[in-house]
Amino acid sequence: MKPFVYSPPKIPLDILYIDEDVLVVNKPSGLLSVPGKELKHRDSLELRVKAQYPNSFLVHRLDMDTSGIMIFALNKNTQRLLNMQFEKRMVKKLYEARVFGNMKARNGSINLPLIVDWPNRPMQKVDIENGKNALTHWRVLKKEKNESRVELIPETGRTHQLRVHMKSLGHTILGDRFYGNAKEISLADKLQLHAKRLIIIHPKSDKQFTFEASTPF
Repeated sequence: MKPFVYSPPKIPLDILYIDEDVLVVNKPSGLLSVPGKELKHRDSLELRVKAQYPNSFLVHRLDMDTSGIMIFALNKNTQRLLNMQFEKRMVKKLYEARVFGNMKARNGSINLPLIVDWPNRPMQKVDIENGKNALTHWRVLKKEKNESRVELIPETGRTHQLRVHMKSLGHTILGDRFYGNAKEISLADKLQLHAKRLIIIHPKSDKQFTFEASTPF
């Protein structure tokens, strides 16, 4: 594996929705959600959003390599209410991915507990005895000769959950520099995982809001 060099895309914010309380942004692959510890890793979606909307507050995160929908609160009360929705698993999330190999079944679920792989942080691993519960539902959208396009719905929000769960099936997400082998990594220039849809209850109106971002691959 080549040494990692942080080189996030220099593109304007892709704002999907904004009102007095909520800001929804489409994060590009390769950009950290929050600043890293080192100065060279400071550039992040959180800081870019703060530069334009100083009163914004982080609600949740995506992996650096994952693209797609992230939601920010525009006041502390909205942040508290949205955080509560995430903690209580009221938020509905849908991802799209390209994975290695032709999946034989059309759909299924993966219920495998996950824990951090301490010697190889930030990687995670399946641990039946000590891991935290993690559940993912999947459905094949399209099959090709050496890959499958799938829809992924996580019921839990563990770190790298979708990446580890798909690898556990023998269908690693293409471009996954953490969990893929050389061939699986080489088949895409970026991780082929996109947070496509997010459904929340708007804290002010109490109505269901659905946000979508087109899959870039």
